[in-house]
Amino acid sequence: MNKLTIMKKMVWALLLGLFFALPAIDVQAQTHDLEHIYNPAADAKADIAAAVKKASQEKKHVLIQVGGNWCIWCKRLYKFVEDDAALKAAMNKDYVVYHLNYSKENKNLPILKELGFPQRFGFPVLVVLDGKGNRLHTQNTGLLESADSYDNKKLAEFFKQWSPAALLPSNYVNE
Repeated sequence: MNKLTIMKKMVWALLLGLFFALPAIDVQAQTHDLEHIYNPAADAKADIAAAVKKASQEKKHVLIQVGGNWCIWCKRLYKFVEDDAALKAAMNKDYVVYHLNYSKENKNLPILKELGFPQRFGFPVLVVLDGKGNRLHTQNTGLLESADSYDNKKLAEFFKQWSPAALLPSNYVNE
């Protein structure tokens, strides 16, 4: 084989490798874009209203994760749930999720006031709303941690205990 044929084969092999590698890189970037979880420019009031409407239609609750792109624990929580298929499925089964921004660009203070000042627990903080927009619970996520990460069992239990099914009165008639 001459040098030109070898070079052509190497270029084709490189291009073929890139062809298969780029979609994987793109999917990974979409799945774990930890710098853009929260949108400071979002119309949070409208977004939460849309999440409540969707939750009502789907018979779910709204899970609001309050935090910011500046917050390492906010990123850890997002990634922890995204990387655990069972946790992610449990969350998506029962909740419409919204990431409410709190940053120097936009603190969303009027909304946080309406939600009962959840920022008192630090960030991230989780707020559960029912399908009518009523606040059911505010969760200090520090209680869901384990060492320098989150605890799988604690998060799974949180998702279960604040799910719509957990709050059905029919579950408690024989107690």
